[in-house]
Amino acid sequence: MTTQTANTTAVRTHSLAFVLAFSIGVALLTVSGMAQATVLHDAAHDQRHAMAFPCH
Repeated sequence: MTTQTANTTAVRTHSLAFVLAFSIGVALLTVSGMAQATVLHDAAHDQRHAMAFPCH
């Protein structure tokens, strides 16, 4: 007879990671949806320059 046990720690860790990633995604969409277009452009523009990526 074989006994199978579930590893509940792994399930909890994966569930927590999913909830955290989903929450961050929703927060990013909400913030970007409510921000003005110039604010988003300036943030992306500054980030491109910080990464030494030409944007002009």
